[in-house]
Amino acid sequence: MADNSVTVKRWPGALAATIVASIVLGTLMVVVLKSEAGRGLGPAEWAAIWFTLWQALLSAMLSVVLAIPVARALARRRFLGRRLLIILLGAPFILPVIVAVFGLLAVFGHAGLVNTSLRWLGLPEVQIYGLHGVVLAHVFFNLPLATRLILQGWQDIPAERFRLAAQLSLRPRDIYRVLERPMLARVAPGAASVIFAICLSSFAVALTLGGGPKATTVELAIYQAFRFDFDLGRAALLSCVQIVLVGTAAVLALRLSGHDSFGTGMDRLVQRWDARGLGLQLVDVVWLSVATLFLVLPITLVFVEGIPGFAHLPSSVWCAAGVSLIVSLGSTVLMVCLAIPIAVTSSIGRGNLEAVGLLGMAASPLVIGTGLFIIIYRIADPFLLAFPVTAVVNAIMALPFALRVLVPAVRDVVQGYWQLSASLNISGLTWMWLVLLPRLRSSLGFACGLTAAMSMGDLGVVVLFADSQNATLPLQMFRLMGAYQMQAAASAAVLLMMMSFGLFFLMDSGGRERAQTRRP
Repeated sequence: MADNSVTVKRWPGALAATIVASIVLGTLMVVVLKSEAGRGLGPAEWAAIWFTLWQALLSAMLSVVLAIPVARALARRRFLGRRLLIILLGAPFILPVIVAVFGLLAVFGHAGLVNTSLRWLGLPEVQIYGLHGVVLAHVFFNLPLATRLILQGWQDIPAERFRLAAQLSLRPRDIYRVLERPMLARVAPGAASVIFAICLSSFAVALTLGGGPKATTVELAIYQAFRFDFDLGRAALLSCVQIVLVGTAAVLALRLSGHDSFGTGMDRLVQRWDARGLGLQLVDVVWLSVATLFLVLPITLVFVEGIPGFAHLPSSVWCAAGVSLIVSLGSTVLMVCLAIPIAVTSSIGRGNLEAVGLLGMAASPLVIGTGLFIIIYRIADPFLLAFPVTAVVNAIMALPFALRVLVPAVRDVVQGYWQLSASLNISGLTWMWLVLLPRLRSSLGFACGLTAAMSMGDLGVVVLFADSQNATLPLQMFRLMGAYQMQAAASAAVLLMMMSFGLFFLMDSGGRERAQTRRP
């Protein structure tokens, strides 16, 4: 691989990595310089820090604890619809946060199913706003993630271990002690740390279900300093705090995510002789049913409440939908322009540019937005650049996920077709167009679909820049909810969900189909 530079130049990847590093690190530097260190943190700021850490810790612990029996049931049961259920566990990742919050309000809100039933029974209602609601929403989003991570740990246990356990007539409690508990000790801390890091920067959940002195996260405090006080110094200081929190959590997650395996087996299908008892089957059915109901019911209620008024959506919602579509497609194009050069340069062994692309995981989008606002405010009206800035930030935040998908695929193409391409003197853009892209369509389609869906449902940096006359669809839906126009908000939620999932499946399936038709 020493002569890779003959075929592919290094500068496009270096340029893309420089752009990403300049935006992420540059905005962080601006935030640090703007912050008023001598001002210190007041009681309100310390309360926000405490609430941020506490809700993230509770969310991570509950998500992992509840995910263990669900993952265990999936690991030891084979049933019709199991694959569909596992696919369903990935849906919350691309589900717009504001849509999920609306669905949870339909279930647990004051007029929701749960509180209506409790009032009918003469029991006290549950509180959806504040700490309870923030943690509930985080569990809704992260229970599927924790289940997938822990399920992978169960699947990594070789089938031969369970066969040996059956031959030794080990009881379920013994199998748990010998096989499952050691696996959980290695996998669960990593899953919890990842979820903890995610919940530290979950701005949209805190914006819709939090608020008030006792339920304000650091990111929500940054937003309040911007929109209510326009105190850029305080916003910058809080952004520095958020950088420390998220950066520390990211390092912790990386350290805990690595774990030793159980070794290799013969790739046999795992059979669980220990789980044939009627009692264990009933327990697994209950856990799977409750988890499925918890995930499906809020989304179902969104459709039930939103479809009747879908034809009567106001023009402002359709305009916002068009803006969101343009921003989403723009983010996707920017992600491709950044990800492919970085992936190619990383695959041919020219520096660790992939690490630069992963900077977005260590930075909060609201912190990046704060830095960009401070920069733009000096030279132009930030509100006029709301949507371009939103597209850029969304592309950078999606870049780490895209690189995790694209880099292995690009590396396989480079290793498999490099010598043949060199012998045919195919290089540069010609090599990328004729060799790389046709074999990258499946992975690229998935990465584009993921980016488009995430950008479509984003309710983050746009709230800092957008004025009262312009909005993306998630922001317009949030405004409708704030104005108590719940019917219009429900219909907007249906539209937003259809567009998010539609973009994902259109790009993902389109990439896979074209890859199959062009496969040699």
